[in-house]
Amino acid sequence: MRTDAVQEGAGVQMKDIIQSYLGLCKLKVVALIVFTAMVGMFLATSPAGMVPWDVLLFGNLGIGLAAASAAAINHVLDAREDAKMVRTRNRPLPQGEINERNALVFAGVLGLVAMVILVYLVNVRTALLTVFSLVGYAVIYTLYLKRATPQNIVIGGAAGAAPPILGWTALTDSIDPHSLLLFLIVFVWTPPHFWALAIYRREEYAKVDIPMLPVTHGVPFTRLQILLYTILLLVVSVLPFVMHMSGLLYLAAALVLGGGFLYYAIRLMKGENEQIAMQTFGYSIWYLMALFTFLLVDHYLPRFL
Repeated sequence: MRTDAVQEGAGVQMKDIIQSYLGLCKLKVVALIVFTAMVGMFLATSPAGMVPWDVLLFGNLGIGLAAASAAAINHVLDAREDAKMVRTRNRPLPQGEINERNALVFAGVLGLVAMVILVYLVNVRTALLTVFSLVGYAVIYTLYLKRATPQNIVIGGAAGAAPPILGWTALTDSIDPHSLLLFLIVFVWTPPHFWALAIYRREEYAKVDIPMLPVTHGVPFTRLQILLYTILLLVVSVLPFVMHMSGLLYLAAALVLGGGFLYYAIRLMKGENEQIAMQTFGYSIWYLMALFTFLLVDHYLPRFL
């Protein structure tokens, strides 16, 4: 009986350890990254074709592991600020579940495995672009830009917008102009997406001296920027149709989804209540997932639609 209790306790402890390390990976963010990369792969094929299984499997695995590595590094670099913020104080490092050394080792192992997979099972170009993206987010954005300028999320957003290019390049071993359109959509989407959250959490960012836009320039100015970027996003989201990359189904979806985003941005501009900011943030996530889903569906439908 005692042996069973010890084994059960060890099992529970191991489960907690695994959950803590998975908590470093920001799995929801990684899932969105892998999804946009996967869509990039499928759009790089002809409507009559499919992505080869090895590229689909190893390409997304490598990109996902690299994104998880960047997330873990981000946890380490932000650990002190995370401990002071309500949104992040329950993360593994502030809670003492994992120490910084082990988190860095974990991040290093993930990054190394990701590079081995991409170099040997996908292609070197994708591996190099993934390294640039990882360093851009985990080091340049987190270590420098985040604390240096209120335009941090705009400049640093380039790293987060890279996955569609990575997916496209994984299949073709080249950077196609159409993949740059996908990059542009995510790049323009990032500021209104994140600034909505920053408005709601502005007091926490101010407390840890991170110069997010609503902290440095005020909420009204940030609301205006969200509205302007949302209008720009609506325009940019139509470009795949204009460039004959997608058809009428995608165009209709882009206009409807963009109209929904604009609706939230206008409500946010009016300053009805604090919850609108979080509703805008939540909608922005579903917006990007739906937009890329329609890109994928439209790609495999007959063009006469």
